[in-house]
Amino acid sequence: MTTTTERLRSTAGSDFAELGRRIARAGLLDRKPLYYSVRLSIVTLLLLGGWAAFFLIGASWWTLAVAVLLAITYAQVALVAHDLAHRQVFRTATASSRAGMLAGNLAIGMSYGYWQDKHTRHHANPNHDDLDPDVAPAVLIWSQDAARRRRSPFQRWLTRHQAWLFFPLLTLLGLSLHRDSILALASRSVKHRGREAVLLALHIVCYLGALLAVLSPAQALAFFAIHQGLFGVYLGMTFAPNHKGMPHPTGSEDFLRKQVLTSRNVRGGQLTDIALGGLNYQIEHHLFPAMPTPNLRRAQPIVRSYCQEIGVP
Repeated sequence: MTTTTERLRSTAGSDFAELGRRIARAGLLDRKPLYYSVRLSIVTLLLLGGWAAFFLIGASWWTLAVAVLLAITYAQVALVAHDLAHRQVFRTATASSRAGMLAGNLAIGMSYGYWQDKHTRHHANPNHDDLDPDVAPAVLIWSQDAARRRRSPFQRWLTRHQAWLFFPLLTLLGLSLHRDSILALASRSVKHRGREAVLLALHIVCYLGALLAVLSPAQALAFFAIHQGLFGVYLGMTFAPNHKGMPHPTGSEDFLRKQVLTSRNVRGGQLTDIALGGLNYQIEHHLFPAMPTPNLRRAQPIVRSYCQEIGVP
């Protein structure tokens, strides 16, 4: 007599299908309109409230406290844009794209189309040295093979000290996203290039205009550095733990193993869920990218139990 476990192991391709059936039976792929209505409302109020406080406080060094608030808010807006890109919020691509451009391009100065394309390629091949743009060699590298390919003394010095350089470099992540967004729009590689360019330009003009109009040059520079620096650190601390230090696959793995073995969950409670936008359930998110954020916690024990069943560590 064939056991359930033996049947599931018979073909690797059947593993994810069976897990998908269990997740669907639990109703965890159903949309959560009330949750997202509340979450989007809170994030919008934080964004508008932050800028209102900026103008009310005016040319004062106390405005730097607003820079901290807006750094946190920008990261939360980015997490909302992430959920929009995965169509967790709206059913249609059109509604998701329009909301994503408002959140990404207009609100925080990041090209939604550029980031969505990059993130889609990451999800298709997480941690693959040649196919995942998130592990492409740059200032920092993420695999032994990439380290061995470094030739110049300066590159090798960076590799030896990148553990110490990691957090300082995260302060530049926000600026890097802004720069890469502009370059992507200039290269015509973004689908709705005209619409995105207008919204991104509007963000840049309004953002820099507000700083220069309200603050003194020294205050504006300090506000910019604190806001953009903390925004980058927050984003980096949200996304980096999910895959860094996990195996780099060769491409021969089936979908379930490729997603599970390259991803890492972060333990925590409700505050962690809010701070990381649900990305602390990275394994569940990679298996079911369209699953609404509040369902990821409930999916975790199902996924863990099933992986134990089929022998996936």
